[in-house]
Amino acid sequence: MRRALTGAVVISLAAPLAACGSDQQDAGAGKDSIGLLLPESKAARYEKFDRRIISSRIASLCLECKVDYHNAEQQVDNQKRQFDALVKKGVKVIILDPVDAAAAKSWVDSAAKKGVKVIAYDRLAEGDVAAYVSYDNEKIGRLQGQGILTALGSQAATSDVVMMNGSPTDPNAPAYKKGAHEVLDDKVHKIVFEKDIPDWSAAAAKKEMTDVINAQGAEGFDAVYSANDGMAGGIAAALKSAGIKNVPVGGQDAELPALQRVVAGTQYFTIYKEVRPEAETAAEIAFRLLRGKSIKSLTTTTADSKSKSGVPARLFKAQIVTKKNMKNTVVRDGAVRTDLLCEGVTAACKSVGLE
Repeated sequence: MRRALTGAVVISLAAPLAACGSDQQDAGAGKDSIGLLLPESKAARYEKFDRRIISSRIASLCLECKVDYHNAEQQVDNQKRQFDALVKKGVKVIILDPVDAAAAKSWVDSAAKKGVKVIAYDRLAEGDVAAYVSYDNEKIGRLQGQGILTALGSQAATSDVVMMNGSPTDPNAPAYKKGAHEVLDDKVHKIVFEKDIPDWSAAAAKKEMTDVINAQGAEGFDAVYSANDGMAGGIAAALKSAGIKNVPVGGQDAELPALQRVVAGTQYFTIYKEVRPEAETAAEIAFRLLRGKSIKSLTTTTADSKSKSGVPARLFKAQIVTKKNMKNTVVRDGAVRTDLLCEGVTAACKSVGLE
C-alpha cells in the first residue's frame, strides 16, 4: 500500500497584553533592548512569523523597547558573534533559538554570570537559561508516528518505513525521533533505513532518499517519516524522479509548499504548530525579565537540559494536518491563504472543499 504525508505552521490570535507602565526609567545601556537571535532563514517561519510576531508583541508591551534582531543563517560562529555583540552592548535579555544547542552553553553561562537573562526559544539551549518556550516535542514525534500508521492503515504491520530524522545539533530532533519510535516500533514491520540529516538539509534528504531507492528498490519501503517539511520536499522530489507514487510521506511545520503537497497528494500529513502563542509568550517573558518581574504565570511547567534541570518552561500543543482537516485548521486559523494554497492545485483544492 502506498500514499503521501505533510507539515504546517499555525498562527492563532492571542489576547492583548498590558502595556508597560510609566515607572520605567533610563538605567543605562541595554535597559530597553531585547536581543532576538534566530537560527536560519531557509524555513519560512522564522522571518515571516517568529521575528514579526515577537517584535510586534514587544512593541505593544513597551513603546520604548527595541528588538535587536540577528539571523545566524545556520552558522554557529555567526550566532556566537551576534550573541557576544549583544552582551557587549549591554543587552540584558536575549531570546535565543540556537543553531547548535550544545555549542551555545559556554556563551549562555558566561552571559548569565554578567546578569544576562537568556530565553531558549523553540530549542532548549544548554547552559544557565532563564526560561524555555517551545512545544512538547516528544508528543509531536508521537503525532508524526501516528500519522504514518494512519496513512498505512491496515497494512501497517507488514509495512517497511524509512526515517529521515532532524539535525544532530538540534535538541528537538532526538525528541521527535524518540516520540516517533515510541509509536512506530512494533507497529510496523521494520525501519529499513534511518538517518539524522545535518542542518535539516532538503538537498541531503533528497540524496539519502535517492540512495535508499537505488539500494532498496521501488518496492523496498512503504512510507517515509520526515522530521520536517523542508526535508519532506527533498524526499518527495526523489520519489517523483524515480517515478514512485502512493508512498506516504510525513513532515512538520505546515509550510506552504508542504501544504500544497498535501493537497496534491504527494505528502500525506504535516504538523501544525501555532507560532503566535509561542512567539508572543516568549516576547512577554522577555519583557518581564527586562523589567525584573515574575514569569511564574507564563511558565506552567519545567524542562531539563543536559546541563540544567527545572528550567521554567511553557510548552504548546500541535496537531496533524491532512487533506481532511486542512480547511478546519490552517485555513480557518489564517495560517495560509486559500488562493496561495490552491495555486497550481486548483482541482485538488476543489475536491477537498477548499475552493
